[in-house]
Amino acid sequence: MKICIVAGARPNFIKIAPLARAINHAREEGKDISCRIVYTGPSDDTSLDASLFADLDMHEPDVYLGVGYENLSERAGGIMFSFTKELEEHPANVVMVVDDLTSTMACAIVAKKRGIKVAHLVAGTRSFDMNMPKEVNRMITDGLSDYLFTAGMVANRNLNQTGTGSENVYLVGNILIDSLRYNRNRLLRPACFNILNLKEQGYILLTVNRHALIDNTENFANLLRTLIAEANGTPIIAPLHTYVRNRIAELDITAPNLHILQPQSYLAFGYLEANAKAIVTDSGNVAEEATFLGIPCITLNNYAEHPETVSIGTNELIGEDPEQLEKAMKRLQNGEWKSGSLPERWDGRTAERIVHLLLENPVS
Repeated sequence: MKICIVAGARPNFIKIAPLARAINHAREEGKDISCRIVYTGPSDDTSLDASLFADLDMHEPDVYLGVGYENLSERAGGIMFSFTKELEEHPANVVMVVDDLTSTMACAIVAKKRGIKVAHLVAGTRSFDMNMPKEVNRMITDGLSDYLFTAGMVANRNLNQTGTGSENVYLVGNILIDSLRYNRNRLLRPACFNILNLKEQGYILLTVNRHALIDNTENFANLLRTLIAEANGTPIIAPLHTYVRNRIAELDITAPNLHILQPQSYLAFGYLEANAKAIVTDSGNVAEEATFLGIPCITLNNYAEHPETVSIGTNELIGEDPEQLEKAMKRLQNGEWKSGSLPERWDGRTAERIVHLLLENPVS
């Protein structure tokens, strides 16, 4: 069985790495399975820092398609054209796509048109907002997929409600946890600990990425000021991309306890997550990792890709509301945060389940 695994952005590799290792392990045991990793972006993509593949203990992509259009329609068209040529030159039995990117949808369409089975990793997530491009990508990809690998029962229910046949849906768990568990003893203490005299469990980790949140400048400024005030002097460690750092500089927001850093490597960022007092983020992935690590998490969004982080885990959604952030921070500082527990099958063995299911349910 030849599997083509598609990545469209840096976070996809964190979910692909365990799968590549599991496939290679099965192949070493004599199983008829192999994989080829395709990255739809360019080889000089600055988001793929030099340490990423070493940190994840995986090899670099076998091919870079080199598509980098900003316009979503142009990007989809470019990916479809390039991926068609890739499959012509390197036939596959299964195309595995990840999450909900433009590349996810585009490659699923190409594979289906060529009669190749499509497997969707992290299927069934929904925001129920069709104005979000990612929601459209999810709906199309799930509709085309022959294997739908889900992270939780909420995703299974979402698929059931849209008429997806249960025989194609497999609850395998959250593959993001596979990477975190595999690398937990490999995490690297960042240099900022010594420079800033930080203590484990003695700081708040802040991550912000969503343009919609950052571009609402007045509200974004109020969120930052609220966080600084309610931290009560607790250091706020903020590894941020350039566009976010620039926006904070434009807003002229500074504080003795606000420490803005460059983006960190995977292993260094994992250490910051695992040893934080709390995390404030707009990232679903970070909220999922916080639930696994048992770290209190405040998410600046109205929905979670995996609602289990809220219903079972340590996560709480506050939208983009400074007043709700203030209330959440007060509960945190008063020691009133929920303890949380692990959702079903978030045990670090998701990749093994996927490989087993692919081998037990081969393509016809």
